Amino acid sequence: MSRERLTQYHDTRHHGGYEEFEQLHRYEDFTTIDWIQDSIIERNRRLRAARKANVPYRGPRGEVSLAWIWSRLCSIAHAGQSWFVVSLVGIAIGVNAALISIATEWLSDIKMGYCSDGWWLNQQFCCWEIEGGDEDTCEAWHQWSEVMPARWAIYVLFAAAFSFVAAHLVRSLAKYAAGSGISEIKCIIAGFIMKGFLGFWTFFIKSVTLPLVIASGLSVGKEGPSVHVACCIGNLIASLFKGFSRSQVKMREILTASSAAGVAVAFGSPIGGVLFSIEEMSSVFSIKTMWRSFFCALVATVTLSAMNPYRSGKLVLFQVTYDRDWHFFEIMFFVILGIFGGLYGAFVVKFNLKVAAFRKRYLGNHAIAEAVTLAVITAMIGWFNHFMRIDMTESMEILFRECDGASDYDHLCQTAYQWPMVNSLFLATILRIGLVVVSYGCKVPAGIFVPSMAIGATFGRMVGIMVKAINRAYPTSGIFAVCQPDVPCITPGTYALLGAAAALSGIMRLTVTVVVIMFELTGALTYILPTMIVLLVTKAVGDFLGTTGIADEMIRFNGFPFLEKDDHAYNVPVARVMRSDLETLPVSGLTVQELEEALTRSDVKGFPIISTDGRQILMGFIERTELRYVLDKARHVQDVRPDTLVSFASDSEDHEEVEFSGVASGPAVGIDEDISMEIMETTATPDVLKLWPWVNQTPLTVSPQLPLEIVMQLFKRMGPRVILVENHGTLVGLVTVKDVLRFTMAEHQEPQSPWSEQRLDGLVDEARMLTSSFADDVRSWFRRVLRR
Repeated sequence: MSRERLTQYHDTRHHGGYEEFEQLHRYEDFTTIDWIQDSIIERNRRLRAARKANVPYRGPRGEVSLAWIWSRLCSIAHAGQSWFVVSLVGIAIGVNAALISIATEWLSDIKMGYCSDGWWLNQQFCCWEIEGGDEDTCEAWHQWSEVMPARWAIYVLFAAAFSFVAAHLVRSLAKYAAGSGISEIKCIIAGFIMKGFLGFWTFFIKSVTLPLVIASGLSVGKEGPSVHVACCIGNLIASLFKGFSRSQVKMREILTASSAAGVAVAFGSPIGGVLFSIEEMSSVFSIKTMWRSFFCALVATVTLSAMNPYRSGKLVLFQVTYDRDWHFFEIMFFVILGIFGGLYGAFVVKFNLKVAAFRKRYLGNHAIAEAVTLAVITAMIGWFNHFMRIDMTESMEILFRECDGASDYDHLCQTAYQWPMVNSLFLATILRIGLVVVSYGCKVPAGIFVPSMAIGATFGRMVGIMVKAINRAYPTSGIFAVCQPDVPCITPGTYALLGAAAALSGIMRLTVTVVVIMFELTGALTYILPTMIVLLVTKAVGDFLGTTGIADEMIRFNGFPFLEKDDHAYNVPVARVMRSDLETLPVSGLTVQELEEALTRSDVKGFPIISTDGRQILMGFIERTELRYVLDKARHVQDVRPDTLVSFASDSEDHEEVEFSGVASGPAVGIDEDISMEIMETTATPDVLKLWPWVNQTPLTVSPQLPLEIVMQLFKRMGPRVILVENHGTLVGLVTVKDVLRFTMAEHQEPQSPWSEQRLDGLVDEARMLTSSFADDVRSWFRRVLRR
């Protein structure tokens, strides 16, 4: 894309054009992994390992020698290293998740009061012998004050203090610890490097501040950040092993497995974690990666279960079991939950992006004040609602329960209080939606999984209570005739569960993963079909409204370099996108000094090698990092002077000299410490510095007339860093992923969906009017019912 085109785009765009223009240039902040080159380096290593393994270590008469035994042990260790690393990562993720859960529970309860038996005990453990841990009957648990206004003030002060400490630590020590991290992890797994995002300080600060943020009461969750923390653990542990630290392919496999384990410990769902890594995180997923992801998720879940952070056998607080079946007439009410999930996802995605744009423009330097203000507002409002005062995971545990008489939170299951409960749940749904819209994206560890599930749970429970009330008012009507008279016909807790699934699917645009997660949370096979029905309706509504998952929208908003899975028809050749003004190097005739000047003069990531006859015939491609690496290393091997000639060409004798190293003749060697020095010493000559082993003589090339869609498929499926464009052997340009992203953003700003923003606004206004009219009709109908 030409500079004039970008300038014209900047001038013609209004209403946020500056931010969009900045995103076009932010792509340059990311480094791309060349998957093809990394695979070649890994192939060379396997060839050398196989050649070394074929060397006979037995004695002259075939007897076993120590060298043979050592070679067998090395082979076994190499084969089991991956599984050993995956096991370590899974154990570390499980331990970290248990510690975060324990800290979160204690910090959430300390806002309400303290335990006289031990300050380190939360309310559940302090009142362990009391059924349900009721604070009114537990003598060891003390409220901070008997006066309601004082308790409210202390509750708000704790929320402000927790949010201040978390935001200050994030801003001071680890800026990458803010947010969910899922969008960035998707880009990293796709092949982009963000230095420091998976470092130790990011892991430590996010693990420390995550319990503080959840305990502050902000309408954010810990499940999304748990994926980021898990990937940090995987990166840190795998980096300790040479076989992973020098192979980007293996490292990405560990990150994919870590993301699966992060979801597994967040929801107690190992299979759901694997499906999440397939459906959401990775665009290319091999069977080997799937097995390692499953094993890592299994080890992490077993470790979490062994630590048993809640001392109840539950992996997560809102695990529940159901022993009642559902009826076919309830499908009509399940559809309502599905419609709500789709509308919720579209609403939150649209308005959260508007809040994010406002935050980026006006609140960039006030991150701490913003977090504290949001926490204070949430605490001040939430105190007066029973379902917003407590932690969201605890509220889901309550809302998912069956009304079996054993436990009843604040008269939730009592018929006399059903309409006040409906009002409270409806108010909690509306308020929580507004708080999620403004809170998600603030500069603290913040996820959106659990807040969305909590919103769906409150709405679902509200619908369930209303359906149950209709059943009580008309027990012999047509649809309720199938109910047995002595068994509860409607279970409102299942509506809460299905509402939570619908909201989660609506905001993340996941389907199969959510079905499996909900199945593993409940263990009820009978509710798989209702869950599938709800999620299919949610997906249909989301597709109709053109909703994209919040993670993908954040990738676009933040300008992260990521090619979407969906295919679009751009109807342009690659010549429209390629760069034609290239920095090239001649195959011969350069001196070391001229090569150094070329590196200083330009900051490009690589140089095409062309012929010296003026015809621009493509001879190969060499990366900038490899060129700098070889120049630095060559000074230690041979006498390299400024006037020493440099040659990128090779002949048959050169290939014979390095054939013993197990190096492919066409592709470049790359920065491979194992053989680079050996090749330099072998090919060293007094008059010429030979660089041909590091030249990719078979780069990926395309014709200028090739459609852009095919080039995008090459990038997504093969993962090259650069694709060269040649016309009958003559180099005419090159294209990178960043060039494609800049073009697609500048040329196709309007979303490819069947709805426009005006249409959505019209639908929202119409839905508001219909909802208001429907609510009035329902209220009048129930008044008539109660008067009878």
